[in-house]
Order: sequence, then structure tokens, then C-alpha cells
Amino acid sequence: MPQTPDYIRISDEIIDDLHSGKVQPGEKLPSIAEMADRFDVSSSTIQMVYVRLEALRVIRRRQGKGIFVTDPQTWMREP
Repeated sequence: MPQTPDYIRISDEIIDDLHSGKVQPGEKLPSIAEMADRFDVSSSTIQMVYVRLEALRVIRRRQGKGIFVTDPQTWMREP
């Protein structure tokens, strides 16, 4: 069985943190550099994580302010 790509694994872990209550709607996520350090991956991998989460409407980027978690009721369901 092929290994799950890092960006899928990390984005799924973030979604799990939201479901478990570790992360709350409206909360600001760490910077790309901080997340890269936390998960020991490249910043481009975290960019892919954030692109995936944004496509699923799990996060919203606010120019100059950061990346924020949205309300789970607005999320797209897994394809």
C-alpha cells in the first residue's frame, strides 16, 4: 500500500485537531515556517496543506493578518 503524501497526512491531522476541539473555529493557525518546523517538512509542503484546507473551506486566508480556521458547518466534505 503506498504511503500517504505528507500534505494529505498533515491536513488530515489538522482537521482531526479541529474535530477533537484542540483547535477552535476562528483560531489563527501558525505561520508556514512554524508549521514546517512542527511537522519537520518543507515550507512548500505546508503551502500544499494550506491550499488543500482552503479548497475544503477549512481555513481562510486574510491578507496581512494570517490564516484562520472557519466554522465546520461551512466546510466542503471530503471528495
